[in-house]
Amino acid sequence: MSESVTKSRFIDLEIWKKARELRLEIRTIIKVFPIDEKYRLIDQMVRCSRSVTNNIAEGYGRYHYQENIQFCRQARGSLFELIDHLIISSDENYINKETFNNLQNKVYITIKILNGYISYLKNQKELT
Repeated sequence: MSESVTKSRFIDLEIWKKARELRLEIRTIIKVFPIDEKYRLIDQMVRCSRSVTNNIAEGYGRYHYQENIQFCRQARGSLFELIDHLIISSDENYINKETFNNLQNKVYITIKILNGYISYLKNQKELT
């Protein structure tokens, strides 16, 4: 039985919870970025961090495993985009190396959990 089926709500998924934590942390760090980045880097970081939880939620609501997998792949792409934004933030000295390393590690952990969820969905798809 799919984790999507056994869990009553997408907010119960471990991957969604982890992505939410990451999104909230991104929201906190961007508050100190320069105002001239408001409609550039800040906006992009907010959008891609939200995209992760949004795509996990939307995939959860889809009927077929393959659709759920596709939305999870979109979420994974947004996580990699977020890493690039963190690199830019570090390059521009908006965040220090410790913050960069901490956040990058959290993104990679989230990717690892998401990859596990995608594998789980693929296995469930093959069983049906």
